[in-house]
Amino acid sequence: MKLVSFDQVELEDVNVEGAKGAHIRWLISQKDNAPNFALRMFEIEVGGQTPFHKHPWEHEVFVLEGNGALVTDLGEKEFKRYDVIYVDPSTNHQFKNIGETTMKFLCIIPHEPYKVENKKKAVNPFASGQANNC
Repeated sequence: MKLVSFDQVELEDVNVEGAKGAHIRWLISQKDNAPNFALRMFEIEVGGQTPFHKHPWEHEVFVLEGNGALVTDLGEKEFKRYDVIYVDPSTNHQFKNIGETTMKFLCIIPHEPYKVENKKKAVNPFASGQANNC
């Protein structure tokens, strides 16, 4: 189990080609014995961005602060505080800060590389919106 304030987790630079003014906090990760997923908080400076890239797993994002643009091969879509973003697997994507303050968002990813040949449809009783007791 882990219970800490987010600001007690180290803020690291994103040192990947194409990233600019991007920082990350690994809020929950394998080092915390989380078996399946990592929860990360990105902090993107004004005018900053993540790299334009793709990978075989999805991104599930919740915007905490700021204004940004999701860049894909289809163009740019603006987003704001409290928006929810889903990026499909194998989709080129980038997050840009187009606002006047630091942009912060949570992003969940799997630990293990996603393998298409092992893909199984998950049955989630909460996905239908019928169960709300968690």
